[in-house]
Amino acid sequence: MSEPVDPRAVAQIFTEARTHTAWLDKDVPDDLLHHIYDIMKFGPTSANCCPLRIVFVKSPEAKEKLKPCLDGGNVEKTMKAPVTAILAMDMEFYEKMPKLFPHNPGAREWFAGKDAYIQSTAFRNSSLQGAYFMLAARALGLDCGPMSGFKNKMVDEVFFAGTKNQSNFLCNLGYGDVSTLHPRSPRLDFDEAATIA
Repeated sequence: MSEPVDPRAVAQIFTEARTHTAWLDKDVPDDLLHHIYDIMKFGPTSANCCPLRIVFVKSPEAKEKLKPCLDGGNVEKTMKAPVTAILAMDMEFYEKMPKLFPHNPGAREWFAGKDAYIQSTAFRNSSLQGAYFMLAARALGLDCGPMSGFKNKMVDEVFFAGTKNQSNFLCNLGYGDVSTLHPRSPRLDFDEAATIA
């Protein structure tokens, strides 16, 4: 049986963590990006389908390719972020089911040729994995700035040409400049958002 984690870890990942839009000029090393992935990949997905695919936009050249894909309000903060992760979904994720779900050799056929099921499964589970990604990044001491506000089709043409990958959302990564934070926005109370049946 699992034991509760240290309250300081809960604070770092949830209650004291903030969405950042301004960044310190501090590099995020490649091995830390590998470490994020190696943690988040263990988060559960339905039938272990693991549809998330990630491009870490880090080099000046890659950032210049991303820049015209962004809505105006997201350009400055994204260009200044040490890394921007494009969190995408593989619309042929089911081709990897023989590896990912080996105890059921027929798992690929649950999805193949069923476009609506592929779409809903890929979107739901890549979104789940995107959340795991942010929790892993925060657990490793990074700050996150997840966002929509970009041209999905353009991102897909620039970064995923020749693949079946489609962008879901973006997440800036780095060490946030806490001096720029505004007061935390409110959240709904339990009774406004939840019931116990």
